[in-house]
Amino acid sequence: MEREVEGESSRVAMPPPNTGKLITILTIDGGGIRGIIPGVILAYLESQLQELDGEDARIADYFDLIAGTSTGGLVTAMLAAPNKDKRPLYAAKDITPFYIEHSPKIFPQISCCSGLFAGAINLAKMINGPKYDGKYLHELIKRLLGGTRLHDTLTAVVIPTFDIKTLQPVIFSSYEANSKPELNAELADICISTSAAPTFLPAYCFNTKDAQNEDREFNLIDGGVAANNPTLVAIGEVTKQTLMKHEDLFPIKPMDYGRFLVISLGTGNAKNEGKYNAKMASKWGLLSWLTHDNSTPIVEAFNQASADMVDYHNFVVFKALHSDDKYLRIQDDTLTGNLASVDISTKENLQGLIKVGEELLDKPTSKINLDKGVYEAVENGGTNKEALRRFAKKLSDERKFRQANAGQ
Repeated sequence: MEREVEGESSRVAMPPPNTGKLITILTIDGGGIRGIIPGVILAYLESQLQELDGEDARIADYFDLIAGTSTGGLVTAMLAAPNKDKRPLYAAKDITPFYIEHSPKIFPQISCCSGLFAGAINLAKMINGPKYDGKYLHELIKRLLGGTRLHDTLTAVVIPTFDIKTLQPVIFSSYEANSKPELNAELADICISTSAAPTFLPAYCFNTKDAQNEDREFNLIDGGVAANNPTLVAIGEVTKQTLMKHEDLFPIKPMDYGRFLVISLGTGNAKNEGKYNAKMASKWGLLSWLTHDNSTPIVEAFNQASADMVDYHNFVVFKALHSDDKYLRIQDDTLTGNLASVDISTKENLQGLIKVGEELLDKPTSKINLDKGVYEAVENGGTNKEALRRFAKKLSDERKFRQANAGQ
């Protein structure tokens, strides 16, 4: 699926937060092909915005900041990068078809054999290098995004990566693009970097120029190493602008989190399946931690631990500040078998992920219980579909309020 082609739009950019009541943030986790799940959720959210404000409404029209890690970074770019008419490159409804079309080419499956033979081939590939060469993904992203740079996005974006040379996170933030030109990289390079999952796709190197016109080299891998759930990074970027005295853009006071409206979308996990245990893991060496039953336990553990800690922190803080009605985390921890993989791109599995997303809409809103390690229904929270309708109304009202305020 190529770029969305639209006619000229009468819609204008969302006025800045200093003309409104809220600061609106959307975040999308990493998770490979499981990006289909937030794709389904986003399509529903956008449909509700369109019911309120017309069919030309797009996700980027309503959020001050969109943040995404790994596959979530790619979705972020699809939602926020401009097409030739200065409108979002993709409508939310086109995200899932994009994954269905391109995932089998990004993650080609071994068709000559199955079971132990396929596992042996995958293990051999992962020992000698990444499981996939990334060529199709790199070419696809560069073709879609062209020379679009970070500062060109229609709304602010934040995409985490990790520099394997300096062993430091590198956060590509729209807010830093002007003051730190070395971060104003091409969006294609950023997306390729944040998706470079260890053992699955190759690390990625590119250069930019800093303020002194000196070369800045980046040696990057998957942003999930730093923040698989980028919500705290996103809130931190906004808070940093306030600390830097940019109150004209984000006029918030310390701990004034009541102004944040956050939708955080997960890509699912297999917690309830209980596929690992201590007895099993106690016998693992290096190779078993890297690959076990079509999964990568060490990567799953790091990614899920960081994602859950971020969600737990956010839920507690928003609750303490009496603004928990402005924080929505949508996540499914009941995936089983191939559905929990990041790269099994068979037609059956991809269709299964669509079904997961659709069923997730009808499940109760939930929060992480770190004591039990699972998500639990929020009392009187309704379904995720109902919550998204409420949030769509808040987003629509905020946009209209800002437009009225900006016109005064």
